[in-house]
Amino acid sequence: MDKWTEMQVFVEAVRRGSFSAAGRQLDLSPSAVSKLLSRLESRLGVRLLHRTTRTLNLTEGGERYYARCQEILADIEDAEAALTGFVREPAGILRINSTPGFAKHQLLPLMPAFTARHPQLTLEFQLTGQAIDLIAEGVDVAIRLGALKDTSLVGRKLGESRRVVCASPTYLATHGTPHTPAQLRQHDCLCLSTSDAFNQWQFSGPDGVELVEPRGRFVTDNVDALHEYALLGGGVARLSLFMVARDIEAGRLVPLLTGYGIEHQQIHAVYPHRKHLPAKVRALMDYLSEAFTPPPDWA
Repeated sequence: MDKWTEMQVFVEAVRRGSFSAAGRQLDLSPSAVSKLLSRLESRLGVRLLHRTTRTLNLTEGGERYYARCQEILADIEDAEAALTGFVREPAGILRINSTPGFAKHQLLPLMPAFTARHPQLTLEFQLTGQAIDLIAEGVDVAIRLGALKDTSLVGRKLGESRRVVCASPTYLATHGTPHTPAQLRQHDCLCLSTSDAFNQWQFSGPDGVELVEPRGRFVTDNVDALHEYALLGGGVARLSLFMVARDIEAGRLVPLLTGYGIEHQQIHAVYPHRKHLPAKVRALMDYLSEAFTPPPDWA
């Protein structure tokens, strides 16, 4: 078996976390994947993986080899894309990383029409609130909220979402309505356990900028759960308008402190910097630009 295939199988096994998952992706049996990787280790003279019945963990040598394999496979993809990427139909697996909230409320509703337009594409979504290394994780396109900090990425701005402080009519009827940022300290404010920045509520008013650190009896690591708890009357939440615009329109949530300025959140679609953009990435980026032009109501 050629070295390119060995690298491909090794990388897929690491990405998927098991021989069986890698085998399903590559149309190989788990035993074939195991034998191939054992043969690769014998040829290199280095153990690449620590194997248990449930997990695969990279050794130190495996980490180095994995990083180089990722680069080499990306270079091979670029070489092919240089010749065919602009003319062939987008095909294969398109890996997309996004925050769960943006995926649920904005991205996933667009995907049926996108896959209908490109029937040879298979979508693989990774939903996480944490920024990841796109190349190390094999991600083609990621949705990033907030200002872009990684200058090695190429991105396209999809818009800016206003944030809104809101609560359900049920909660407000029981606990009253805050009219100033300071009064939020007397309310159950819903917090996110995975982001300190998310829990820094900044308001601009006639007396300048005021920062409120919300406190409450509900903390979660999932923004969708926070959204649902606000709808249930559990407290006051600060959420992106792209999540709650329909709820506000329907009266399920009430916007608060509307006389104060609240920061906006930039939204970008980003991908690793490559000289020759794969057709599948170009297709998605063009589609997203089309979908978010003109800017939606929440932008």
